[in-house]
Amino acid sequence: MRLRARPVLLAFCAVLAGCGPAPAPAPRVSSDPTLDKWYGQTVDELTAMNRQVRELVKAGKGDAASELILKGEDVSKRLLSVTHPTLAATVAASDLDELYGKMLLSNRNYGWARLLFQRNLVRWKYWQPQTADTADRLKQAQDAIAECDRRIGQ
Repeated sequence: MRLRARPVLLAFCAVLAGCGPAPAPAPRVSSDPTLDKWYGQTVDELTAMNRQVRELVKAGKGDAASELILKGEDVSKRLLSVTHPTLAATVAASDLDELYGKMLLSNRNYGWARLLFQRNLVRWKYWQPQTADTADRLKQAQDAIAECDRRIGQ
């Protein structure tokens, strides 16, 4: 009889061990990277890069502008990689794509330019909430695509 009591006793202990309180859930950290200091600084950095690119293009320094655009691409990707990028970050990324697209258009790289303008079209077509500025940006992207298509057809 003693041999039969051991498995029953072990089963009883296992059941009692399972009756303890559930472990406390790990606290959820809902971090919004757009509120972090680095995010705002990076938006400012990309905006400054865009300004610099415009100045370099006006001064006829296309090679320097190209180098800065390529650096800006990495910054833009980082800003847009968050789940819900801010409007300011999206505007800065859009401006960079527009500058790059215009540069490619002037160099007769119509397909590549169209790709960048298409990116802006999609970006602003689905942006919520729509504003007058986002509608204007959508129209600019549509016009730029039409210009690429016109030049490709020549």
